[in-house]
Parts: sequence; structure tokens; C-alpha cells
Amino acid sequence: MDDFLKTVSDYIQQHWLKAVTAAVFLGIGWLFGKYRARQQWEKKEFLDRLNISLNTIADGKLLIRTLAEMPCEEVFLNSVAVKRLLAAAGKTTEADPIVPFAKDDYWYYLNSVLNEISEQFALGLLKRDMGVDVRKETYVLCITNECAGDLRTRKIRAMVIKKSLLTGLPEKPPAFESPNHHTRWKTLGQLAAAYEKDRFRFLEMEICV
Repeated sequence: MDDFLKTVSDYIQQHWLKAVTAAVFLGIGWLFGKYRARQQWEKKEFLDRLNISLNTIADGKLLIRTLAEMPCEEVFLNSVAVKRLLAAAGKTTEADPIVPFAKDDYWYYLNSVLNEISEQFALGLLKRDMGVDVRKETYVLCITNECAGDLRTRKIRAMVIKKSLLTGLPEKPPAFESPNHHTRWKTLGQLAAAYEKDRFRFLEMEICV
């Protein structure tokens, strides 16, 4: 018994500093997480989350509907990719809300979002493959961080819009469900202009239902 107690005592003496150091770092990490969460809430900025939204016009009204929302790391599956995404999102401007990546990186980020969307509409793809009648439509996808106007929350947003609508936006603004949706309407106009100029910043996808 005495040998056991001596062994425990020796172990504690040899490793107590490591244990205390680990506890201190855990405590700092917890406090930083709480501080960061409070800052995000106060600023209403949740840039570590990706919101995938459908943008459409129905009955003369602009409709914005969430298709999915999740932590960025669940979409891009790589901490370095997420870190670069967050850094790039901080470079968007009122004049250009599209998140700026290196030209060769756009496909990686956009395709990762496409994979998430495809899961939701996999049944339509299978039905088409089986020869079942389906409706299909081409949509356009891009990744944005709006920073203009009166926004309730700021998030990185993967915007989905029917290609025919993006390339043929009406000159007259539609009705808005919320006054702050005028910012989204402005964004869609900017996306339409960018789509004509730099299509590598977008990804087209066919959805079947």
C-alpha cells in the first residue's frame, strides 16, 4: 500500500504542472467561447454559419426562403477552407457582396454547397433516371456576405436563384415581405451584373422534383 501511495505521490509531483496548465487553457478556451458568442449575438453576426437561401418572385412579391442552415465546417469539411472563407467574407463590400476567392477556389466552395443542396433533391434525380416524369429547372448558386443596408443578421449566404430570373430581373422592384428586403433586391441586381461578367464566381445546377 505504501508503495502505491508513493507511486501516486511521485506521479502527481511529476505531472501537476501539466495538469494545471491544461486546466488553465481549457478555462481560457471556455471563457473565449462565451465572449465570442456574446459578441456575435450583440452584433447579430453569425459568420461561422452558412445559410442557403432560395430567392424568387411569386405573385409580384420577392420571397426569400431558407433551404438549409448549418455550421460552415459541416459544409466545407476542412478547417483551413473555413478559415479562408471567413477571411474572404470580411472583404466583401456594399458594391460587391460576392465572397472573393482565388479564381481556382470558387469551384471547390460552390461544389461543396451544391452537394448539400443535391441531397435534398436526390429523389428527383433518381425519378428522372428511372424515366418518371419530373419537373426540372436550372438554378444559379453563389456565395455572398451582404454588408449593405439594414440587415437583421449577417451570415455567409449561399444564394440560389432560378437562372431565368437572374438573367431577366424586372426593372421595377417587386413588393417586399419586409422593408429590409430592399437590400436583397439590390444584391440580386449586383449578382445579375456579376453573372454576365464573371461566371466563374457562380455555379449552375439542375434541380428535378
